[in-house]
Amino acid sequence: MAESKNMQKKLAELELLSRQLDPEPGVRKLLFEQVGAYSEAFLEQLPAAKTFIRDQGNDGFTASPIGEQGEEVSSLLAFYRREVDTTGILPASGGQLGYIPGGGLYPSALGDFLAGISNRYSGVAFAGPGAARMEHSLVQWMCRLAGWPESAAGDLTSGGTTATLSALVTARDACGIDHIEIPRACVYLTEQAHHCIGKAMHVAGLKDIQKRVIPMDSRFRMDVAALEQAIREDRARDLNPWLVIASAGTTDTGAVDPLPGIAEVAKNNALWLHVDAAYGGFFRLCPEGQERLAGMEAADSIVMDPHKGLGLPYGTGAVLIREGHLLARSNAYYADYMQDAKPPEHSVGQAFSPADYSLELTRPFRGPRMWFPLKFFGLRPFRAALSEKIWLARYFYEELGKLEEFELGPYPDLSIVTFRFRPDGGDIDALNRRLLQAVHDDGKVFITSTLIGGTFTLRLAVLNFRTHRQTIDYLLKLLQAKAEELAG
Repeated sequence: MAESKNMQKKLAELELLSRQLDPEPGVRKLLFEQVGAYSEAFLEQLPAAKTFIRDQGNDGFTASPIGEQGEEVSSLLAFYRREVDTTGILPASGGQLGYIPGGGLYPSALGDFLAGISNRYSGVAFAGPGAARMEHSLVQWMCRLAGWPESAAGDLTSGGTTATLSALVTARDACGIDHIEIPRACVYLTEQAHHCIGKAMHVAGLKDIQKRVIPMDSRFRMDVAALEQAIREDRARDLNPWLVIASAGTTDTGAVDPLPGIAEVAKNNALWLHVDAAYGGFFRLCPEGQERLAGMEAADSIVMDPHKGLGLPYGTGAVLIREGHLLARSNAYYADYMQDAKPPEHSVGQAFSPADYSLELTRPFRGPRMWFPLKFFGLRPFRAALSEKIWLARYFYEELGKLEEFELGPYPDLSIVTFRFRPDGGDIDALNRRLLQAVHDDGKVFITSTLIGGTFTLRLAVLNFRTHRQTIDYLLKLLQAKAEELAG
């Protein structure tokens, strides 16, 4: 009896403390109001804020470790602002013209808030039927956007890298590329293919595969004739041509490979065609993008990143597979403790469970961050924003071309422009580095550099929904002014 009373006393003490994790209504209201006020202040000052502030290396987190006692939310918000929101790149800014910008849609944040509050598990239909249906509807919408049949399926992933890994594993399994076949199997891609592809191949056990880097034309697009020749030569060497990886908008230059021609070669040679549309895929929503991305519908697998073209928060990618059962075959597993989640043997049909199509079992409920903005705004403003970004890139290209001291890369296929400052005399690479430094020091807009054929090149990527003509005009004036200083 005494032992039982001691146990009850211990449980009462622990309950009193643990209930702090479930705040009362008054505390919740205060938290919501203060965080809401912080977010409103952030958005209000966003147009005037610097897009890039160089980090000074001050680590406030080391000086403020996690302790036993809690702190006031006002203090935490002040710390967050100082240590997180005032250094580095500001992705929510329309001046973010560097690393394939996106993110910051307000309804997406509200969707994440609701998903976090309810903590619905979307992976298994039995546990969260509505959550699973929401994600399924979003995947089906993207499959229709790609021009695919009802047999297509996919998964909302953490990003393009995970989506690419899932696509390659599916292609590997569907085509029987086992450990014996890997040394004979050939994959075809260009130098412009995203580096996540090599990473995904390594993780998928494909690092010993035969990689063929196909030459490109003057616009950095895959040479279809060279692709066909490489396949023919590999077959003559008794190798196994297996996979073609085409780009629907490369990260470096924004180039779109000639998808119809590549698709025809892949079909004629029975190769799996994977299209990396992480950056460019959602341009199919607008007429300018549809024209550039014709042929994407012939792919066997596609990767698209809603956190790029749709402006969703980071951590929102998608893998799409034309024959959806192949994705399920590579991912569906069973455990006894999940037997209650199995549909009854006599039930009609089977509910879609995202975990059966995913590398992830425990997974966040990603659906609301995508569903809320698409339903709240409708597609029309998304189409307009994507068209606007293509035209802003063209505008920048045309206006910069009027300045004699600048050298332009290819006319933009989508919304990326490459260029170089080329005055008479001097170390051109060094001058371009100094010009980039000057833009970063100004901080209002952020652009990046890359190496194209070993040449130091400046790069503009227009994709943030907050980027409009005034931002591009500011950059043009800034480049001209800083270039004149350097030339002088």
